[in-house]
Amino acid sequence: MQNLDIVLIGPVRTGKSTIGNLLAEKLGLPQVSLDKVRWEYYKEIGYDTRLAQDIRTSGGFLALVLYWNLFDAYAVERLLMDYHHCVIDFGAGVYWNLEVFYRVQRVLVSYRNIVLLLPSPDLDESLRILTERDHNPPKDIHFDLNTFFLRHHTYYDLAKFTVYTRGRTPEETCAEILKLVTLSQ
Repeated sequence: MQNLDIVLIGPVRTGKSTIGNLLAEKLGLPQVSLDKVRWEYYKEIGYDTRLAQDIRTSGGFLALVLYWNLFDAYAVERLLMDYHHCVIDFGAGVYWNLEVFYRVQRVLVSYRNIVLLLPSPDLDESLRILTERDHNPPKDIHFDLNTFFLRHHTYYDLAKFTVYTRGRTPEETCAEILKLVTLSQ
């Protein structure tokens, strides 16, 4: 049986939350963001806030992201168990570890409405646009996360559809997604 929820994926500042809210409003569905619920799921399997702070202090933001990645598959699995008939925003990030990626891929197999949001089909242009939108990047990161996100395979392997947002209003992007996705059986 196919799951008809809409799942939005993509790098930082692609508009996942904005588009998710619009889609949810138009469809009369709840909207849930993994970024808002992940911390409770992380804690269920041993996430340690103090350790996370120590990792950030000693290793910087990238080290913290790698620590978070250990908990990501479980958080996605729990989110998809807890929320149905809704629009889901997975937040930014990719599944660096192949085991984590395969777990996420496996749990999404029945979801037919997985939409990758990108500014442009040109990855360099997407990177430029995303960099311009990110007015407050972490100060202690010496690594371009969006370049990594844009070039990593996980978004492309998970997505059923890719929608480009450059030159479009959120409403126009929302309308395109509604034309692409399947909302009935």
